[in-house]
Amino acid sequence: MSVAGIALDAASRSPIVLLRDPSGRRQVPIWIDQAQAQNIMAGLTGQTPPRPLSHDLMVSLLELGGLSLERVVINTIEESTFRAVMKLSTADGESSELDARPSDAIALALRTGSGIWMLEEVVADASIAVDAEADAEDQADFRRFLDGTSPAELIRNLGRARQDATLELEAGPEAEAEAEGPAPGDGEPGPDPGGSPAPPDAGP
Repeated sequence: MSVAGIALDAASRSPIVLLRDPSGRRQVPIWIDQAQAQNIMAGLTGQTPPRPLSHDLMVSLLELGGLSLERVVINTIEESTFRAVMKLSTADGESSELDARPSDAIALALRTGSGIWMLEEVVADASIAVDAEADAEDQADFRRFLDGTSPAELIRNLGRARQDATLELEAGPEAEAEAEGPAPGDGEPGPDPGGSPAPPDAGP
């Protein structure tokens, strides 16, 4: 899979990271928050901040520990939330896995040049057909949104989103049942695409 870009949800104005399959015909939207979107955008553009961002620091810690990130794998959807693991290896060839949020895993993969994989059943369940023209317009809209938003406003918006999420949890299962669906958040899939046909290869 490759990162096609960042878009904005038309209804909630929440950022979405778009992962595109090798065929270029399907993409998977993952709802994230504004801070995660900025971290992914920084990895996409190769920007070097004056001070290291969290994921830049993580990359440095991996290097100091003699670990390399081979690839990240988005391997399942549980309770409307994507799950991912990071495949790590040492210079001696020892391998290990770490559970991670997809947004963090993607941000690290972009900084290390590691592969982003998604199991075919996940792609089949959560993918939508590609509309390149709409994607370009959404990404431009998101960049304009960032350009016109101060850091203080981003922090306030993030605080509101977390407060709303807390209120939803306190409302209990009855309120959740009345809702139209889960509120967009890190690792949540978009609307059900209705079972798009899937080519056999869902590689990196």
